[in-house]
Amino acid sequence: MKYYLIAGEASGDLHASNLMAELKKEDPDVDFRFLGGDLMQSVGGRLVKHYREMAFMGVVPVLLHLPTILRTMQICRKDIRRYRPDAVILIDYPGFNLKIAKYVKTELKLPVYYYISPKIWAWKQYRIKYFRRYVDRMYCILPFEEAFYRKLDYPVDYVGNPSVDSVAQYRDESSRQPDAFRQDEGLSSGIPIIALLAGSRRQEIKDNLPTMLQVVSAYSNYQAVIAGAPGIDKAYYNLFTQGYPVKIVFGKTYPLLQHSTAALVTSGTATLETALFRVPQVVCYYTPLAKLCGFIFHRFFHTPYISLVNLIAGKEVVPELFADRFSKKAIHAALECILYDPACRSRMLSDYDEVIRVLGEPGASQRVARLLPKRPKICT
Repeated sequence: MKYYLIAGEASGDLHASNLMAELKKEDPDVDFRFLGGDLMQSVGGRLVKHYREMAFMGVVPVLLHLPTILRTMQICRKDIRRYRPDAVILIDYPGFNLKIAKYVKTELKLPVYYYISPKIWAWKQYRIKYFRRYVDRMYCILPFEEAFYRKLDYPVDYVGNPSVDSVAQYRDESSRQPDAFRQDEGLSSGIPIIALLAGSRRQEIKDNLPTMLQVVSAYSNYQAVIAGAPGIDKAYYNLFTQGYPVKIVFGKTYPLLQHSTAALVTSGTATLETALFRVPQVVCYYTPLAKLCGFIFHRFFHTPYISLVNLIAGKEVVPELFADRFSKKAIHAALECILYDPACRSRMLSDYDEVIRVLGEPGASQRVARLLPKRPKICT
């Protein structure tokens, strides 16, 4: 079997690599070609473009890099045509992937499978028409998505959440090894940690990390540790950390969370991973034109929450300080609550347990690998 996969950011690289590993178990002779990252490359196959060349967020960055994006799309189309895979597997990243899906389905007549649904339940519901036309099957990782798509008369499969898999695998592996995280990273063994997860993109880090650092600098009895994002070098973080007694760790987000008492987290997969480690958190997400963004979110989005934890729970489990709610004062107050109010911490941890129950058992990548047809038929 030959698969062509496209993942446009760090989380997609992680989940795609896990799926590739499971497909390899099912078929040792499987061949991969992909747009993705280092984790996918470590599984095997041919990396065509790294996601670092594709991960642009926001209207202005996308417009500024439009020639690069269009060039990458053209390279991708030609490469798929030349490779002629048995199937194309798309991982989230809808702005790019839906255009590829259209090309693959209409021009090449190849099967298209989507793993990790774009968030059309939040906005851009019109994209459902693209799924109907160009996607053979959707594999979803959030439990409420199955009911959402059912209302739109579009059958999907809920396969479980890959973050559950990743955390379970980490816990299993770490349980068999000595715990040397604090020692290896030069962290004090007796001082509790506040983890700072400021996003995976440069713009997110630039927007959120400075305020996070200002807030945690008031807590001299805690040590602040930044989870360095894949593809972002230490020099970039140093632009914002000068004068702050803060450590940065790379490739060790899970050990960091395992050792943390609390966390400030920019919305995304990190909010769910933080919950899976049962670390009380505050979601912080800066937006320009805060009042306008807040108005647009409440008026035009189809969901009351931005964090995966709250979306899965169907209620506010973790405070979401974004748009016009984002401020140093608000983040400080929310952090005070989860650090020093036992009832606040206990309530959040109890709600985490319910979220973990709803997500189900590990095995998402394995389920997708088994659901994917082993001999997909060429569409006529």
